Amino acid sequence: MIAAVNLNNNNNFQTQTITRLTSGYRINNSSDDAAGLGVANQYRSNVAELNQGVLNGNDGVSTLQIIDGGLSNISTMLDRMKTLATESASSTFTGNRGTLDTEYQTLVGEINREASNVGLSSTNATNATNLSVYIGGGQSATTGSEVGINLSQGKVDAGALGLAGTNVASAAPVTIGTVGNGVIGAGNQETFTVNSAAGSSSFTIVGQTNDTASLQMSELNSALGAYGISASLATTGKLAFSSSAAFSMSVTGAGLAGSGDAGNNTALNNQQLTYVTGAANTFTLTEGTTAVNVSLASGLSDTQAIASLNSQLQSHGITDITAVSDLKGGATKISLQSASTFAVTNVVQATTTGYVAAAGGGNGAINAINAVNNAVQALGSVQGVVGAGENDLNYAIGLANSQITNFSSAESGIRDADVASEAANLTKAQVLEQASVAAMAQANSAPQAILSLLKG
Repeated sequence: MIAAVNLNNNNNFQTQTITRLTSGYRINNSSDDAAGLGVANQYRSNVAELNQGVLNGNDGVSTLQIIDGGLSNISTMLDRMKTLATESASSTFTGNRGTLDTEYQTLVGEINREASNVGLSSTNATNATNLSVYIGGGQSATTGSEVGINLSQGKVDAGALGLAGTNVASAAPVTIGTVGNGVIGAGNQETFTVNSAAGSSSFTIVGQTNDTASLQMSELNSALGAYGISASLATTGKLAFSSSAAFSMSVTGAGLAGSGDAGNNTALNNQQLTYVTGAANTFTLTEGTTAVNVSLASGLSDTQAIASLNSQLQSHGITDITAVSDLKGGATKISLQSASTFAVTNVVQATTTGYVAAAGGGNGAINAINAVNNAVQALGSVQGVVGAGENDLNYAIGLANSQITNFSSAESGIRDADVASEAANLTKAQVLEQASVAAMAQANSAPQAILSLLKG
């Protein structure tokens, strides 16, 4: 019986040794080393996570490299725009500023297209967010396992860069504000109201700790880009707004501009119309050889009067004269704006004042130079975030590869078989098994010897 028990144990020992040698693992069943198996499985899980994390990191680097290429191209276009604006700004320039502006506007459009292609525009903000690349290897899934690249303020379309509406011809920007080069204080806010043909919209910028005028200007331009308006600092240091479309602008709350200030788009021909709400208002609007009789019914609100006026003009085929609320003039005041010259005559009930012809000279080019300067700084900030993100991801990928190597080594130390030791154990098991069989044979022959004593 003792020999049988030992034979069974030796047979199990040999089976276990052969299993380890042929599988290459020391632990093939939970019973082999339950505690060690739990640790080894955790290491293997970490390796699987990190292997995918390395792939994620490489994908993230590729995405940032695509963005970086687009930003570099936009930077080159800004150089060309600066050249065109500088050429136009000189009073000794004798060529056609319109030709320069045509190329300039083409570049503005191309910036919008390329910004959209790399996901950093108001029309395609796929990458204009806080990008997060999961690498793994941290204390937990939410602690130390992700690399963040914050591009939430990374839009680089013409509007976000403050280039929308700028030109290198002769248009002057709308200068608003009683202070120059201000900054919205931390916790304070400044509200901007924009009136266009589409109606009135407002947005607020809240000052943050360590904010700079450049950061706040970038945020302002990001919001204004949807209206085709750009903001920059005028030569006086005050806030200037530019657009090729009709608009009026007002500001409340101090910071980038003076509180309570307002203005119309002085880059266009302007005429202020004051209508009487309690009576019918009629007048004739003449553009070139086209004359349109317009009437505003009694009792209309400001919004209704503007909508009615624009509708009547468009129904007569006049699409380049736009009526917007005159925020500088106040209630019952409408600002008629156009790049073309026009006249308002035969006025009944309503009154007209302050016809302003489009400004001449090189003011638009000077403003464009300032706008491009600001755009270069804003673009550089985005490039800095992208470049730092690429470096961070490369560092994270390097650490992940190192962790994969070390986790794999640690798992191997627990799970893998020691081939030399197991080979020696196999020889030992075979000898013990043979000895057990021989012992059992000897034990089985003992009763025969006893029985031979009983023969007689």
